[in-house]
Amino acid sequence: MPQREVDYYLSLNSPWTYLGHERFMAIAARAGVTVHLHPVDFGVIFPQTGGLPVGKRSPQRQAYRLQELVRWRDHLKVPLNLHPAHWPADDRLATGMVVAAREAALDAAKLAGAFMRAVWAEERDIGDEETALAIAREQGLDGEALREQASHGLSLRDEDSVAAIERGVFGAPTYVIGDQIFWGQDRLDFVERALFRACAAPAAAPC
Repeated sequence: MPQREVDYYLSLNSPWTYLGHERFMAIAARAGVTVHLHPVDFGVIFPQTGGLPVGKRSPQRQAYRLQELVRWRDHLKVPLNLHPAHWPADDRLATGMVVAAREAALDAAKLAGAFMRAVWAEERDIGDEETALAIAREQGLDGEALREQASHGLSLRDEDSVAAIERGVFGAPTYVIGDQIFWGQDRLDFVERALFRACAAPAAAPC
């Protein structure tokens, strides 16, 4: 049966998620699929899946990461600071607010994108409560209401993180379509092909 849903696992601290976010959401919109947003905790996922935070990677891997960020930033023409002033951010409040927006059927993807843009392009501290509230308001959302639900959102994030490991997720961003896992914004061409193959299937609704 054609897949009409995508599970999207992300981190607000991930430059790769940021670089791919708008492209992925545009692809999903063109395909007419439902996106389930899961901003998960890679502090939980990495130890279970063999990953390391950037600061614990070898110098060679850290240097290559910076080269790749420059390549993709320039290729995509997306503003990105290689050494943002507030990174790694304390993303707990922001993540809780994103999950709260998801649970309230608000535009959680738009809010997530705004938080990532704040970190990677605007030199804003999303760990600062007033900044996080302001960013939510800029997206037309009730920041105070989302803040009130942020603790519950973090509890759901913990559940999502365990479920992510069980599904085979180990890095950000990850896009899961049925039983197919696509890791990295550099796999979005494959994500697009998979979604539009589903659109072309005889039983699929028009995309």
